[in-house]
Amino acid sequence: MHIPKKCTTFVADFVFMLPLDFLDRMRQTLGTEADELFRALDSEPVTSIRLNDKKDVLDFPCDIDEVPWHIDGYYLAERIPFTLDPLFHAGAYYVQEASSMFIQQVLDQYVPQESIVLDLCAAPGGKSTLISQHLGQEGLLISNEVVRQRLFILSENIQKWGNGNTIVTFNKAEDFGERTPNLFDCVLVDAPCSGEGMFRKDKDARNEWSLKNVKMCAERQRAILMNVWEALKPGGILIYSTCTFNEEENEENAQWIAECLGAEILPIQHDPSWGIEDSFPGYHFYPHKVKGEGFYVCAFRKHIEPFAPYKIKDPKKPVHCNAEYAKVMLNWLKEPDKWTFRQNDRFMTAYPVKYKALIDNLYETLTCVLTGFGIGEERGKGVSPQHSLSMAKALKRDAFPNIALNKEQALSYLRTEALNLPDVPLGVALLTYEDVPIGFAKNVGNRLNNLYPNEWRIRHL
Repeated sequence: MHIPKKCTTFVADFVFMLPLDFLDRMRQTLGTEADELFRALDSEPVTSIRLNDKKDVLDFPCDIDEVPWHIDGYYLAERIPFTLDPLFHAGAYYVQEASSMFIQQVLDQYVPQESIVLDLCAAPGGKSTLISQHLGQEGLLISNEVVRQRLFILSENIQKWGNGNTIVTFNKAEDFGERTPNLFDCVLVDAPCSGEGMFRKDKDARNEWSLKNVKMCAERQRAILMNVWEALKPGGILIYSTCTFNEEENEENAQWIAECLGAEILPIQHDPSWGIEDSFPGYHFYPHKVKGEGFYVCAFRKHIEPFAPYKIKDPKKPVHCNAEYAKVMLNWLKEPDKWTFRQNDRFMTAYPVKYKALIDNLYETLTCVLTGFGIGEERGKGVSPQHSLSMAKALKRDAFPNIALNKEQALSYLRTEALNLPDVPLGVALLTYEDVPIGFAKNVGNRLNNLYPNEWRIRHL
């Protein structure tokens, strides 16, 4: 039977169902080494995680090896059912493809912690949580997504990671170029691509691949880069990455960035033992050489030239928060002097005092979905904590009674089931699992209300 645009290739008893044009192109690129790549693409995907500093040590029922280019990255010997691990839901770690963790090396070498960074194509949030961790309390991250359906998982992952230095936005690339010129010290464009590097993990990517799609993706990537370029300060750092192998979307676009947009291609230091392929301009991660999926990254410094700094404008509407509520909420934070509040309707968010003027400006300039972290909600004549506060690293844990749960109780809570816990004081209590907060519950006297967000609940076990 003839299968259009597909080829079955036999190499050392391995069978590969890959697009014919892809096979031909990779053989032109890698020569006889291409067969090793095809073998790798037919093998089991590698599972890797990146630890949050919410918890120093995690126990898994399998051996763990370190990801060499990230201090908090680890490989799992086998994939575990993460849905059944309460620490996963608490944001104690992120399941992230190992190759993409190499972004940390670029940040370490070129992006100071006090930087203002834009992650333009951010969902589902792996690279954003990594950047957020790098910046700590010194910098600010704008984590943007243009596809509405992907905003929810991005916002959820940012909240679970627990840093308050991130603003989630819903904007197009041109919005940043036009509305925030010369603002960002660093812009990451992890561009939508043809997905060749995901052929092992995502079989559908093989069916969707074509030469036409490669060309379309390369053109779309250039349009995205051109539209966002003005938002990057002269002298600022651009990180361009894809999860594909071909030159059109990688080396050719990198040369175009340097020559047409005006940038210096930067070296990224790495250990030769890591197996990363230098491919000037940029660096390739091939699954037969590294323990990870296909990935490409190139770093640039925008040419330095005279420019008008981004001007922060006074907000058109005054930023307010109920003063009595603010007094209460300050008691919920470890370092209250580092946070300020804004109130929208009955919901209040906390965000860094250090960037208050800028964030208030961006709130009116961009479509902000999440500003810092949700801290309080007006309930009756008072204020109750939002779930995001339980995830926040700024949480002052002893502001609430702490109730430790076992795994069965924690999973029941995460399914938003009714709770039956003895000796819970009246009012709001913080529930923990292995000493990591997983959310709030409220004892109203005759029952214990489960306050876990219904939209985040575990639906299937």
